[in-house]
Amino acid sequence: MRKILKEYKLGDMVARYEIDEGEHVGLTLYPAELPLCENVAKTAKLDSLVQLKLTGDAYEGCYAPGNTLRNSESVKRLQYQEQNIRENDEMILIQTTLQDPRGYEVCHELNWKKGTEYLGTKCEFRNHSGQEVQLELLASFSLEMISPYLEGDCHEALTIHRLRSRWSQEGHLESLPLEAFQLDTGWNMDSVKCERFGQAGSLPVNNYFPWLFVEDTKSHVFWGAQLYSGASWQMELFRKDENFAISGGLADREFGHWKKKVAPGEGFQSPEAVMTVCRTKSIDLASGRLVQAQKAAADKVPEIEQELPIVFNEYCTTWGCPSHENIVKILDAIKGKGFTYFVIDCGWYKEAGIPWDISMGDYQVSEDLFPEGLEKTVVAIKEAGLKPGIWFEFENVGPASRAYQNTDHLLKLDGYPLTTSRRRFWNLNDPWVMQYLDERVIGMLKKYGFEYLKVDYNDTMGVGCDGWESPGEGLRQNVLAAQEYFRKIAREIPGIVIENCASGGHRLEPGFMGLTSMASFSDAHECVEIPIIAANLHRAILPRQSQIWAVIRETDSCKRIAWSIINTFLGRMCLSGDVTNLTEEQWTIIEQGMAFYRKIWRVVREGKTYRYGPQIACIRHPEGWQGIFRQGDHGGAYAVIHTFAGLLPEVISMELPDTCHYEISEVYSDTEVHLELKGKTLRYYPADNQKAVAVLLTEKQG
Repeated sequence: MRKILKEYKLGDMVARYEIDEGEHVGLTLYPAELPLCENVAKTAKLDSLVQLKLTGDAYEGCYAPGNTLRNSESVKRLQYQEQNIRENDEMILIQTTLQDPRGYEVCHELNWKKGTEYLGTKCEFRNHSGQEVQLELLASFSLEMISPYLEGDCHEALTIHRLRSRWSQEGHLESLPLEAFQLDTGWNMDSVKCERFGQAGSLPVNNYFPWLFVEDTKSHVFWGAQLYSGASWQMELFRKDENFAISGGLADREFGHWKKKVAPGEGFQSPEAVMTVCRTKSIDLASGRLVQAQKAAADKVPEIEQELPIVFNEYCTTWGCPSHENIVKILDAIKGKGFTYFVIDCGWYKEAGIPWDISMGDYQVSEDLFPEGLEKTVVAIKEAGLKPGIWFEFENVGPASRAYQNTDHLLKLDGYPLTTSRRRFWNLNDPWVMQYLDERVIGMLKKYGFEYLKVDYNDTMGVGCDGWESPGEGLRQNVLAAQEYFRKIAREIPGIVIENCASGGHRLEPGFMGLTSMASFSDAHECVEIPIIAANLHRAILPRQSQIWAVIRETDSCKRIAWSIINTFLGRMCLSGDVTNLTEEQWTIIEQGMAFYRKIWRVVREGKTYRYGPQIACIRHPEGWQGIFRQGDHGGAYAVIHTFAGLLPEVISMELPDTCHYEISEVYSDTEVHLELKGKTLRYYPADNQKAVAVLLTEKQG
């Protein structure tokens, strides 16, 4: 038997805490506009709002070991102690304390920033027992009773949404019914069923994004969560009876090789997570609520970033072999055209004949590429009216560097240097390494006056390293040290703009995004899938932080150039390519696109995304079309339409939201197109495949 402990209305969401006869506490979220029916029949034991496991405590049993550490003896011993609420003009904080008779307690925190559409959450374990204990699991969040609107086991009514992610395939939406995971109830409701997924390693989105939504397709209610974790993490879909639950946090002992010792009188806090619940028919609008949680950190970027200035990066011009000579040629071609940053990418440190991707670590300016040093080049960039930027991969070392042999200061696993085919890894908790990086990275940035830093990270540590109570904890500590070094750079060089690049998009998670101004996704720069990936990422990160490259080739048609430029309208504009050899006609198309971007930056910065078009199964060989409508929070809007291969409809129709009262102000493409806005329906009559069109919309007057 369970009863309501307390309910809190938090904006358009309600948090309900329930307690059972054993003094266990569970948490349910539901939309305020859709009250719960107390007569919904379920065979459902309460599932705890706290999930942890201590070494030595019993597993759940019923086929749980190897499958999940949830609902262990450690959880069943926890009983309700107290709940405290603090409120001020900006926030409501709810702290629920559960206590283990052995002297342990867990404080579960739920916070709501007034006016927002999401909740923050985390858990803190405290050891008051007088003896050391070891954590094997501590979740950041746990929600039960999904869905409380449906009787029984919600047969054929729950859809699981996840964001898959591979290199050059970031953010692919996977939507599957609960039954596809075999999480429908068994005949006796006794066996434990769990789908545990996530990422083990130092590339937190190289498999999935730490993001999850569950949709009640009958009530049109979405429950969602996103983790702030740059190291190994996991999500869990759990069922034993008709109570379906979700939880997530650090990857546990089984999934992430993680254990953490907690001494008497000490504690351990989980990573933060954000959650939401809403009633809508759109996964894009639901996920947008979580993305908005990243806005607070994004608002703290340097002042120059507020208007989303345009980046030029020379990588796809010099291909890892920048020199003073070729940079000067590029500057002559692009100066005065509206770029703000000029980024010297990888290779500026490499010796003649040695590839850039095995040379990083020593970071001495190449005498072959820059015979007079970098100062002359930086001066040239500034004289061209641009802010100089440079590339570093400071966490790793390559086999062609002297640093690669400095194994006393590199991470080890099982006593051996942790080595991949092209990388070893600095021990970022080693004071010697910190001093070394201060000299080679921060010292160089200050010496030359760089105002932009691109931080790359092109491999993964795997499960972790030696030196801590578990490999997973070693990994976590090294990632935390890396994030602290990002903060140190920002402190040491006020106003510097930092780009988060990890083999492209492998660190597109909120923790790293909150430390940087923007991030690029993987190196698909000249591929047809760019607009698909760019649109996918609207579900996970702020578009204003999503750097999208337009790589322009001298052989590109005007149609191809417009396609590349329009791709960038889905985020932050960055250009590269054969800019020294372009015709006047090619530059005209580019500059018209740059002018269009300057008219939409406010909508890119603050707005909501609406998606149109059929589901694209294979982004490498896409067919059909994609439409993105972006509505500004403070007026204005724009639409971007891409056609791909295959048979196209005679007309592409996009029904705009009911709140829209717009008219077409400007159309950007390589040719004139047949496009109209009648009422709230935007119609485009496609004439050919592989074409992009952008439409600027302004509010009707009167």
